[in-house]
Amino acid sequence: MSNKKDRLIYLPLGGAGEIGMNCYVYGYGPEGRERLIVVDLGVTFPDMDTTPGVDLIMPDISWLVERADRIEAIFITHAHEDHIGGLGHLWPQLKAQVYCRRFTGTLAAMKLEDRGQPANVVSIVEPRPDVVEAGPFKVQFVPVSHSIPESSALIIDTPAGRVVHSGDFKLDGSPVVGEAFDPKEWHGIAQEGNGVLALMCDSTNIFSPAPGRSEATLAEPLAELVASAPGMMVATTFASNVARLKTLADAGQAAGRSVCLMGRAMKRMVTAAVDSGVLTDFPSLVAPEQAADIPREHLMLIVTGSQGERRAATAQLARGKYLGLSLKEGDTFLFSSKVIPGNERGVIRIVNNMSEMGVDVIDDRGGLYHVSGHANRPDLEGVHDLLHPKILIPMHGEHRHLREHAKLGESKGMSTEVATNGMMIDLTTGYPQVAEYIETGRVYLDGNVMVGAMDGVIRDRIRMALNGHVMVTLILDEAGEPLGDAWAEVMGLAETGKSGRPLVEAIEGDLTEFLDRADQKVLRDDDKLDDALRRIVRQVSMEEVGKKPEVTTVVSRLDG
Repeated sequence: MSNKKDRLIYLPLGGAGEIGMNCYVYGYGPEGRERLIVVDLGVTFPDMDTTPGVDLIMPDISWLVERADRIEAIFITHAHEDHIGGLGHLWPQLKAQVYCRRFTGTLAAMKLEDRGQPANVVSIVEPRPDVVEAGPFKVQFVPVSHSIPESSALIIDTPAGRVVHSGDFKLDGSPVVGEAFDPKEWHGIAQEGNGVLALMCDSTNIFSPAPGRSEATLAEPLAELVASAPGMMVATTFASNVARLKTLADAGQAAGRSVCLMGRAMKRMVTAAVDSGVLTDFPSLVAPEQAADIPREHLMLIVTGSQGERRAATAQLARGKYLGLSLKEGDTFLFSSKVIPGNERGVIRIVNNMSEMGVDVIDDRGGLYHVSGHANRPDLEGVHDLLHPKILIPMHGEHRHLREHAKLGESKGMSTEVATNGMMIDLTTGYPQVAEYIETGRVYLDGNVMVGAMDGVIRDRIRMALNGHVMVTLILDEAGEPLGDAWAEVMGLAETGKSGRPLVEAIEGDLTEFLDRADQKVLRDDDKLDDALRRIVRQVSMEEVGKKPEVTTVVSRLDG
């Protein structure tokens, strides 16, 4: 087939129009037969309002699974859960080789092994100028600074031109752990060949007007805080922010405190950072059982749970005791983090619990004890100016972030498109064209099985949570006549209704009245009988307690 019909496509399946669950597809080749690469397989996290009981939320990759024979490779930009968290769950459906940097690869292998998948599908890649050839794509990893070590942007060279996929990044010349952002490197990327055709760019902090600050600026204020705390010092941050863990641990050591890490995720990150060589001088640690014998004023805990997660160390300390250690009046607790929107209630509950204990709780104080891992608006403009792409496609952000970023790009003369999940963009002509709309969605890890968002499982759970549940049992004899009365079992509804009678009695009374007058036509038709029983239960419940519950009917017929 003629090359004229070959095209370069970009398709976000997650992470465009939302923050989290990142999954992007690039394709090159004849329309409908493009060879594909996948960038990131991330997750997002559930909440009790919309996804009760769910463990993880992942992008629906059905479109990719149907074309798995065309996938050349999977590339992971960095090891945050919203970029790598779905790897162990989704890889078995794709079965392509996985490429990433060493630290990311250490965690990727763990994730695959945890799910019983082979870790040898992970290939470790050194940064640019090393190149991975994947079908028509030549891919290089470009080190960028972020809030986790060895984050990378990707240079994706194709016969149609060069694409730069920024990943998550910030402009930090001294990130404490990991590599600095190198403007000269990025200028060089723009000068090679025909320059940059398209930049797919992080949009998270497009509304932050001040230039971003370096991780290194936190060292002094954190050291002063830890040294001045009178009792035990406890700090929480994102487990993946290895640089912050080191800054906090260094502050503890400088203040003459023994340092104890608490939380499985945090220990796993530090182990991976040491094993992969990105962390070489982390202060020595004490185990929780040793920490219990150290005077409080000489102890510092660094713990998981900065977002209020119920099972993490922070929440458990706020409820009382964790691994033999507890908070007391005069202790200091620092949130060296920002609360992700949606997590406010859980964090506030923890802060209030600690306040009742007499603990001094300190938040990020307008940036004094925390800096973002994402580029602010002036920094994004700086990258635009370094790369001079013909096309800017904003990604990694809610719709308002993408739209604002697109407006900024347009004002600087770039062709832009607000491409949300499922919008396939054709980049071949030098400006973005919507080629197709793909049906996208979410899948849930619910316990140890995957369920679709439209399967009804979570919808039914929400309905039961909102309205309660009634089970009605009825036995019919050989002639189709009721054997005794129907009986009801109620869950999640008030015991007594407005009539003053127990709700169960009110339901059973109306069911008995109905069965006494029901004709054989209804009694012998399972569907009609089921509908009638449900209607009565809901009607009585609405009158008595103002709720329309979910109803299950069990009708048993004795054979003649």
